[in-house]
Amino acid sequence: MHTLAVARAVRGIEPLVAAEIRRAGLGVVRGVRHREVWFETADPGPELLGLRTADDVLLVAAVVEGIGRDREALGRLSGAARELDAESLTKLAHQITDRPHGVRGGGVEVSASFVGRRNYSRFDIEDAVGAELARPLGLPYHSRRDGRVPPEGSTAWRVTVEDEQAVIALRVPARPLHRRPYKTQSIPGTLHPPVAAAMAGLARLDRARTVLDPCCGAGTTLIEARALAPHARLIGFDHDPHNVHVSTANANRAAADANANANGNGARVTADAIAWGVADAGRIPLPDGSVDRVLVNPPWDRQVAPSGRLRRDPGRLWREIHRVLAVGGTVVALVPEAWRPPGFGVDRVIHLTLSGRHPVVTVLRRSAGRGRAD
Repeated sequence: MHTLAVARAVRGIEPLVAAEIRRAGLGVVRGVRHREVWFETADPGPELLGLRTADDVLLVAAVVEGIGRDREALGRLSGAARELDAESLTKLAHQITDRPHGVRGGGVEVSASFVGRRNYSRFDIEDAVGAELARPLGLPYHSRRDGRVPPEGSTAWRVTVEDEQAVIALRVPARPLHRRPYKTQSIPGTLHPPVAAAMAGLARLDRARTVLDPCCGAGTTLIEARALAPHARLIGFDHDPHNVHVSTANANRAAADANANANGNGARVTADAIAWGVADAGRIPLPDGSVDRVLVNPPWDRQVAPSGRLRRDPGRLWREIHRVLAVGGTVVALVPEAWRPPGFGVDRVIHLTLSGRHPVVTVLRRSAGRGRAD
């Protein structure tokens, strides 16, 4: 029996999520919508939880057509929720995660979103669907209206509406995939893990020997890169010693989790698999041409202001990256807008919508010649 699933994604990287699904052999991609990749899987298992570029993964319970802009649509959604087999889907989710869903006392929660203007709110959708889902399960429905937060252990459902089509789906993991367990500490401007994973994928790390992040922040980029390049030399620098401490703590947790999940299979991940250090991105302490990949989320002077030498001259970052990167090497950068720093060619540009902003992932290739910061 085939199961239809949906991977939720940051707007702009849906094709990268679809590519990961195909590469991992998780199923056949059936379509892409706003922030969604639909795929069909014959035997859904815990491998679904390994999607690194996806924000979340859900099992489709119902696809409802004819969802217009007027409030009559709420009745159609309510009727569809009443007719679907919520119990069977929760059992399947339990088999995938090996943990109970909908434990009595936890209840049912629903999160809804839609594209375009409607004569009803997301809370109207959630309440119309949630009450019908909870009833056959014998569980209480916990509305999000008025800012209420559902209790831990609630079965999480999602409703998305685009054009006149709605999808009612059940989240597989206990929490969204983008909430990485390793991120025990954070800092302002920290990178969204699925975006970091997408950047690592674009860098083609399977061919990398040395990977650098000169503005490592909370360490997210290199921790995600380690999953794709376990044998590469990974180096992270930050001007702030506190950030290096946070990066180290998060990387240690990620290594511990990876070893615990390996169950003795495969090489052990060591805590020192990534080398962290305090350094100014305007003077990277590495020799010329010593790295072949750079992953970087530079300070945008919004949540995080440039510091050190970059405070006076932000362009020093790109001259230093050019210096330490081997000719033909690749940079994948998350920047506020598309641009090409001197000494680089542009291979690819991907426009995102992230936290209300519209940054750009740019894939750059180092040209010949020398770039100097001084």
